[in-house]
Amino acid sequence: MKKIGLVVDEGADLTQEIIKKHQIATVSIKANWPPEVENLPGETIFHKMREADKRGLKVFCKTSQPSPKDFLEPFKQELEKYEKIICITITSKLSGTYNSAIQARNFLTPEQQKRVFVVDSLNAICAEGLFVLKAIDLIEEQKEIEEIVKELNEFTQKIHLIAILEDPKWLEASGRISATLANWIRKIAKIGVRPLIGIKKGAVKAIGIKTGVRDVPTAIFQELEGKTRKSRKRGEKIRVAIMHCLNLEGAQKLKEMIEKELPDIEIAFLTSIDTVIGSIVGPGSLGLAWCEI
Repeated sequence: MKKIGLVVDEGADLTQEIIKKHQIATVSIKANWPPEVENLPGETIFHKMREADKRGLKVFCKTSQPSPKDFLEPFKQELEKYEKIICITITSKLSGTYNSAIQARNFLTPEQQKRVFVVDSLNAICAEGLFVLKAIDLIEEQKEIEEIVKELNEFTQKIHLIAILEDPKWLEASGRISATLANWIRKIAKIGVRPLIGIKKGAVKAIGIKTGVRDVPTAIFQELEGKTRKSRKRGEKIRVAIMHCLNLEGAQKLKEMIEKELPDIEIAFLTSIDTVIGSIVGPGSLGLAWCEI
């Protein structure tokens, strides 16, 4: 029996390559679309969202957290393979996924419960993905699970996420940001100012603005370069994950800029945002997360 396994919700946006390589068990977060959107033309749900917007349809996705049962089955399966397991969830400030995982653990036998450790990443999308990669690093260092969980809890505030939305309407409709913040984002965007969205203490926040930038990839690159400058000068190793929602061209451009201008930075993965989070941030969104490792 292997020592420590991982169960992770799909909000981490890990690539299939990473999931398969590290044998990660995944749990889905659910997205429910009204029929009028499902029936629209489009290759993906994000194309359908664009089409709905063009047609003036005011319909939005309803998301729902995994149930305790959704976690219970992979818990039982992984406990047959591993001595202990760590379950990492999307931030509890945006979803009840963490609570579902805790409830699922309570359905296990007392002996099994002692072998399951649930950790709230206080992050989402590719920032949660970097959190999972940190867990993998610690497991591969053969640390004891209690020490790993302690380090992960300390690591929650050491990951930084920045994103620029094409339009905040989807985030506003989901209730993740206020109408006041959404209107502020629209207002300054009209005068060529790029608002930056991030996660602070587990919640989505406006974290700054960029002015005088010709495009979104450049704006995000400049933010990364500036925020990591001191760390890079100290010789710290930086790990980055890039994400996009129906904006592969922008994501590739951002990746190429980092590879060319900041070759010492490790790009862990480039990923398309999953359906649930994508339905919240909306088509055209682009961002990245980074951390020192």
